[in-house]
Amino acid sequence: MQAVRFHATGSLDEVRVETVPDPVPARGHVRVAVHAAGLNPSDVKNVLGRFPYTTVPRIPGRDFAGIVVEGDATLIGRRVWGTGRDLGFDRDGSHAEFLTLPADGVATMPEALSFAQAASLGVPFTTAWDALKRAGVTTETRLLVVGAGAVGRAATDLARAGGTQVHVAVRRPEQAEELKAIGLDAAAYSADTALPTGFDVAFETTGYRLPEAIRAIKTFGRVAIISAPPSGHVETPVLDLYRRGGSIVGVNSLLYDSRACATMLREIGDLFAQGALICGAVTEVPLADAPAAYRDVAREGGDKIVLRMPNA
Repeated sequence: MQAVRFHATGSLDEVRVETVPDPVPARGHVRVAVHAAGLNPSDVKNVLGRFPYTTVPRIPGRDFAGIVVEGDATLIGRRVWGTGRDLGFDRDGSHAEFLTLPADGVATMPEALSFAQAASLGVPFTTAWDALKRAGVTTETRLLVVGAGAVGRAATDLARAGGTQVHVAVRRPEQAEELKAIGLDAAAYSADTALPTGFDVAFETTGYRLPEAIRAIKTFGRVAIISAPPSGHVETPVLDLYRRGGSIVGVNSLLYDSRACATMLREIGDLFAQGALICGAVTEVPLADAPAAYRDVAREGGDKIVLRMPNA
C-alpha cells in the first residue's frame, strides 16, 4: 500500500510517500480501507519530534474515514470514522491506504457526511467535545470561545447545537466579519484590547490569551485550555483566578484512545445526522502530495486539509 512515513524526527523533510506492506489486523481488530485522512497540527508536530513517545519509522495520522474490509463480520462493508491517541505515535496511523485498529475503535459514519468531511472532524470535534463536557458547559452557560481555528469552530458549533450562548473572540476584524456573516456572535480583540467579561466558561484555544481569559470569567467560572506558547509557559494572574474562585481545565485529546474517541464520535455523529451540525470547508489533497500538505498545515490558516487515498 501507499503511505506517508517518516524515519526520523526533527524536520518536515522526513515526510515521504512510500510503498509499505498492507497491515494485518490482530485478533479483535479490523482493517479499514481508508478513503480520507485528516491532517492536523499534531501530525506535523509529531514529525518535528514534539512527542517523545513516538517511535520510528512511523506512519502518522490520527483522523480517518473509510470502509471496514476485514475483521468483525458485523462491521465488514460499513462506512466508519475514527481518531485516537493510539494512532500515529507508537503504532502506525491513518495516513495510508489501510489502517488496523480495535473493532470498537471505529464508529459508523453519519450518512450526511462524505468521507472527506468525516475525516476532517475527528481531532477538532473530540477535543471540543471533551472541553465543553469537562468545563461543565450547559444550556445555562455563557461561553466565550477564544480563537476560531478548527477546535474553536467545533466548540462553537457544538455549544450552539446544545443551546448554549456563545461569543467568539478573534484577533482580526475581517475574521470577525466572516463569522458574523454566517450568524455567529463574534468580535475582534487585538493584543492591546482586553477580552469581554462576565462569562461562566472561557475556552482559550490559541495558547496566548490565558491571562485575559481568566479575567473574562465571573465568580466560580472555568477556563479550558488546549494550547501553550512554544516555551510551554505563560504568566498566570493567580490573584485574579483565586479571587474569582475560578478553575483551569487542561484539555488534551491525546489522553483518549480510539475506543474512547469512538464513543464521542457516535454522539457527535448523531448531531450531524440530525442536521444540528454542518461540516465546514474541506480541501482534499492526493496522498502523493502529502509532503507539501504537511508544510501547508505548518504555516497554518486556510481550510481543513484532508489526504485523499488512491483507492478512494
